Amino acid sequence: MTCARILLAATHVAGNTQTKPLVVRAFLLPPAPRLRGMGLTGFLRDNAPFLAAGALLAFCSSFGQTYLISVFAGVIQADFGLSHGEWGGIYTIGTTASAVAMIWAGVATDHVRARALGAVVLVALALACLAMALAPAAWALPFVIFALRFAGQGMTTHIAVVAMARWFTVSRGKAISIALMGFAVGEAFLPLAIVPLLGIAPWRALWVGFAVFLVLMAPVLYRLLRLERTPRAAAEEAGALGMGARHWRRPEALRHWLFWMVAPAILAPSAFGTAFFFQQVHLAETKGWAHLELVALFPLFTGTSIAAMLVSGWLIDRLGSARLMPVAQIPVAVGFLLMGAAESLAAAGLAVVLMGASQGALSTLSSAFWAEFYGTRHLGGIKALATAVMVLGSAIGPGLTGVLIDFGVVFEDQMAGIAGVYLGAAALVAVGVTRARRLLPVAA
Repeated sequence: MTCARILLAATHVAGNTQTKPLVVRAFLLPPAPRLRGMGLTGFLRDNAPFLAAGALLAFCSSFGQTYLISVFAGVIQADFGLSHGEWGGIYTIGTTASAVAMIWAGVATDHVRARALGAVVLVALALACLAMALAPAAWALPFVIFALRFAGQGMTTHIAVVAMARWFTVSRGKAISIALMGFAVGEAFLPLAIVPLLGIAPWRALWVGFAVFLVLMAPVLYRLLRLERTPRAAAEEAGALGMGARHWRRPEALRHWLFWMVAPAILAPSAFGTAFFFQQVHLAETKGWAHLELVALFPLFTGTSIAAMLVSGWLIDRLGSARLMPVAQIPVAVGFLLMGAAESLAAAGLAVVLMGASQGALSTLSSAFWAEFYGTRHLGGIKALATAVMVLGSAIGPGLTGVLIDFGVVFEDQMAGIAGVYLGAAALVAVGVTRARRLLPVAA
């Protein structure tokens, strides 16, 4: 090992230039991501493997996300003879079970390196895609949805976000926003590519293709993170403390009032953002639009989401997440009101832009929030609780809206009530974070 390597490890650990010298650890750990003293180009160059790994995981989560699964809603309902309510119920059962599983499985990110855990989860997600391709009857769908949602929306996303929040301290917001662009790319382009393919290829064959792609990505992820440090070492060196200048354990966070005041702000976007994509076929039909016309608006959602991710990441590193969390849900509330009343694709496009602005900002803000307020040492376990709430929301949204549709309340007529839920969640989180900010360390 060179002297330069020793000096780097001693003075530049996890991007914190104030960390005390740790020369001995230089012989045990590869270098941490660099954070200070560089522009965006330098930040991307010096941390490319870590950021690329996060983006890859976020992109691969697409195969367990609602925006992709919902593209197949029409063919799945036709193949298995399911109504909107029955399909929504199946989706709710499988997703709820995956939320429960996340509470325990998410803790693994505190003990296992992302390169190993991520590779295993990608293979598991590939098997879930294969199970969807081979599903023999409707009774198998709850198990398939569980596997897709747990490995895709749950664990793959969880690993990516926790890794970014733990590896980066000073530029946490920037790192999370860059990694989550993998998610945004999948959201924009995969549905747009799949809808035409459904017209020329069997839908089951597409799921086989997804499985092959994920298996190929597992060794790529492992290679990108060949220099990754252990989660414990990264958390201890970064030293990002939460409220009361300490690292919170999961039981403490679960008993703390702030968690429950913020939970609705995590659940609502997941529930109704998921419902919007899940009910896209029904929404297009009731509006009198072609499905492909509605799907063609999704890149607007993604473009706005990416811009909001980057801007919010920059703002988080300067202002913290507390000041931004209360206002981030206002655009999506307005977006749902506008979409409910929209009679043209132009109005729908504006609504989608507003939804994307909130989606992008909230994806970065909520990920940075837990590290900022509860510390990073036990971040995997605490973030697993938040991920479980998020996944639970994604179970509630399709099931609730599907039942209402079966009772004659079309999705566009539900949107005013959904906007009210968003505004209520925003008010609750505003009260909570305003009170909790006084407990943060001065350095934060």
